[in-house]
Amino acid sequence: MSKQKNLEHFSFKKYAWNQFKKDKIALICLYLLLLLIIIAVFAPYIANERPLYAEYKGQTLYPAFADASRTDSIFNKEGKLEDVLQYDITDWRTLDLQKVIWAPIPYSPGGMDRYNRDYVSPSGKQRFKNIEGEIIEAPDKFRHHLGTDAIGRDLASGLIHGTRISLMVGLVSMGIASFIGIFLGALAGFFGDNKLKMPRIKYYFTLIGLFFGFFYGFGQRKYAISDGFSNSIMSGVYELLISTIVIILSVIIFRQLSRLIKINKLQKETYVPIDTFVSRGIELLNSIPRLILIITITAVVERSIWIVMIIIGVTGWTGIARFTRAELLRIRSLEFVQAAESLGFSSVRTIFKHALPNALAPVFVSIAFGIASAILIESGLSFLGIGVPDDVVTWGSLLNLGRQNLEAWWLIIYPGIAIFLTITIYNMIAEASRDALDPRLKS
Repeated sequence: MSKQKNLEHFSFKKYAWNQFKKDKIALICLYLLLLLIIIAVFAPYIANERPLYAEYKGQTLYPAFADASRTDSIFNKEGKLEDVLQYDITDWRTLDLQKVIWAPIPYSPGGMDRYNRDYVSPSGKQRFKNIEGEIIEAPDKFRHHLGTDAIGRDLASGLIHGTRISLMVGLVSMGIASFIGIFLGALAGFFGDNKLKMPRIKYYFTLIGLFFGFFYGFGQRKYAISDGFSNSIMSGVYELLISTIVIILSVIIFRQLSRLIKINKLQKETYVPIDTFVSRGIELLNSIPRLILIITITAVVERSIWIVMIIIGVTGWTGIARFTRAELLRIRSLEFVQAAESLGFSSVRTIFKHALPNALAPVFVSIAFGIASAILIESGLSFLGIGVPDDVVTWGSLLNLGRQNLEAWWLIIYPGIAIFLTITIYNMIAEASRDALDPRLKS
């Protein structure tokens, strides 16, 4: 009786979490991932050359929380203009501030310290210009604790802000890959090659519509999409949305045109080999070296971090699709899916409401591995100097700076450790999640 009661209150989520917690290393990695997320979210307030709080000539300012283009006019008690502070060019360290709270790292990733150029090491002599204009030994608060690069940019600040770029690349790119992979994998696994029927003429015209849609939407409009992302992310998304609408409209128009052809032989129904199309697409994409494919695309389009994320996402969906397809092939023969079909539910409802939610556990593991892979690919592209624009600081671009001067070991060691730890964290979490979600895979 007690055993039956326990089964009634059994929760797979609690069971999986308890299994995950047994892996102490993975649990520590999960906490470290939360720490990385906190660092990424609060990066502008952890590393910033502008103070968090300052009192200057009787006025209270919050420079780190304001826009960099902001300008403040400072007036005395008589209403006479005394000073104008333009936030993006003001050297706050040279101002006579009555009260000030600096960020933990008082440097921005793009800020250049002209007194500490030419690869100043963490333990080397560092100079600082005080309020009186004297060049002195840098106090502990204003030391570059991880050193600088050739033009005086602080390495610690670059690592902090690079955390945001790396996590964003992993999440956005794998979000795109997950959407494509889950959608195509679910269709391939559920319908297979002999479950979806369509009149031959509609089938042929659908393929023609897809061809022309992709040809115009992403072939002819590739420069419009590239220009859109070079202007702003919203403009780029807008151009992508237009291309997607073009593909959908092309398919709809050709499917409507198929109704005008009344040849009996072409009206006979035929099976749509969705599984074959998706599987051959996966094999085709996997046969091309992924890094070479991404390098080729980035050589054609405008350099942008968003373009890099989209390319990684569009080329990284194959593993997710294979996992989803395998799970749907297994689940579609189970009783609850057959019951949904016998009740007359549409295929869309059966797939996305009944079958797919029960097939995502191994897919989440593949996504976790994919995030680590995306971070590594972005770092490799930035290291080669073809990933993101030169003004965007990433861990890979910092490594590239170290390659230019091998004596500046801090530009190699610290970014390398950051990349290694982040990828290890994701891989350990993914390994533990796989064991927790599917006990049969335990080694």
